[in-house]
Amino acid sequence: MFERIDALLQESGARYRVIRHPAEGNSERVAQIRGTLPGQGAKAMLCRVKDLPELLVLAILPGDRKVDFRKVAQAVGGKKASFASPEEATARTGCAIGAIPPFSFSPDIRLVVDPQLLSRHEEIAFNAGRLDTSIVLNTADYARIAQPLLADITAAAAE
Repeated sequence: MFERIDALLQESGARYRVIRHPAEGNSERVAQIRGTLPGQGAKAMLCRVKDLPELLVLAILPGDRKVDFRKVAQAVGGKKASFASPEEATARTGCAIGAIPPFSFSPDIRLVVDPQLLSRHEEIAFNAGRLDTSIVLNTADYARIAQPLLADITAAAAE
């Protein structure tokens, strides 16, 4: 997966850098390792929409926010959503949980990105198919290349 993303970014003229680091699955700790803020992290979660069984949603939101499953379902015309099982996530994306990048390479997986991820920082960061390799990518280049559906999919921030 890393090679596929790296090739896509090179072919697309993206501004990015690769960071190799110890394997880490926690958003805050990996942000420290990368030298980025937790909110720059593109947290990727594969979701199943209960009333649209043929569709999976790859929900992407800032690493410092939590997903709102109702909003994820509504973004694609459904009512209820939940996490796909770890086994299904690995089988469908080819990546372990925590290493799923914010790109969909399958027509059966709809990419939905919360606009907050694109508006808060000039760069986003994500594990690139591996827990020990991150990419820090220009936000505008990400939006141009990934062409996601944009929808508010984050839970309301705690006061």
